[in-house]
Amino acid sequence: MKFIHEQKKWPEFHWNQERLGRQLADVRHRQGRLIGRMEGLGFNLRTEAVLQALTEEVLKSSEIEGERLDRNQVRSSLARRLGVDIGGLTRADRSVDGVVEMMLDATQKFEKKLTQERLFAWHSALFPTGRSGMTKIRVGKWRDDNDGPMQVVSGPVGKTKVHFQAPAASRLAKELRMFLAWLDGQEPIDAVLKAGIAHLWFVTVHPFEDGNGRIARAIADLALARSESSPQRFYSMSAQICAERKAYYDILEATQKSDLDITGWLEWFLGCLGRAFEGAETILANVLIKARFWETHGAEQFNDRQRTLINRLFDGFEGKLTSSKWAVIAKCSQDTAARDIDDLLRRKILTKNPGGGRSTSYSLKAKIKSAAEPAPGAQAGPGRKK
Repeated sequence: MKFIHEQKKWPEFHWNQERLGRQLADVRHRQGRLIGRMEGLGFNLRTEAVLQALTEEVLKSSEIEGERLDRNQVRSSLARRLGVDIGGLTRADRSVDGVVEMMLDATQKFEKKLTQERLFAWHSALFPTGRSGMTKIRVGKWRDDNDGPMQVVSGPVGKTKVHFQAPAASRLAKELRMFLAWLDGQEPIDAVLKAGIAHLWFVTVHPFEDGNGRIARAIADLALARSESSPQRFYSMSAQICAERKAYYDILEATQKSDLDITGWLEWFLGCLGRAFEGAETILANVLIKARFWETHGAEQFNDRQRTLINRLFDGFEGKLTSSKWAVIAKCSQDTAARDIDDLLRRKILTKNPGGGRSTSYSLKAKIKSAAEPAPGAQAGPGRKK
């Protein structure tokens, strides 16, 4: 079996433009409508939408790889770098700051040329300790094959299945020169298709010991920002990929084991992007619900603890809000937390969730839409073995 990078004419990808034409036109139309709608919002609402979309992008790109980041740390790190006042910033770990820095560099500086040095900087930001988990890795350098070929595998030791084997390390310098020249070249390819091709090409070359998926998605975001000529992100492609994780790995594996016709991959990429635009409606709805709430209740008295926790609930509170969590987050006593909550219950701002006793939890009466979650039965992608 040959992998796609072993094909004689690699990397001369080709696709059926006729098959993609209608789908691409539809995606481009929806992309333009979304941007136009978001730009019609006031500055504050638009900024909040961008902050929510970028928060989802950072969280879900890491979650695809099995790494769960703290939402409040991600949001605070983004807000600090974007100059957004969200009140009560949470101190972020170095690893969170690194993912945020990479994502902002890709999307806010999309016009800047992507170079080897810039990729190395992204990789170093992802792994500030020089380790992936407990394993020391080559940071800010292309991988080597000293411990064997880079493979994507699944299954127990002794019964592993090889889903993909990357090009030999000796090819990487040449491979990346070709890729980077193409990415910033002037070939007459639609910019959205270019984002899909860039994602596939980079993750197939797999130039780093770890972090290839996250960097591939950052490159796709950079290319999508170029397609929109805007640094403002109103949707999260990674959130949609995370929700379709099994399909993502399936189409990726099938494409990497086929010839250079990547029509199927691009059909999936365009479909996923279209569904990501639908996810932007959830982001917009939550932003508007939050804005409407504060317009309605703006004249009412809330203490700082209450304002902080209400905003946390609007911004995607993880888990259930209990009086104990309130006390920890607001840095107050359990009795104070109980008084804060009782006050909001009387004013019909909070409601008790089903259940009681020690497990009593609370949520906002205002209806908040949930962010995209992995589809039922979605599986984590295959593991990685060098």
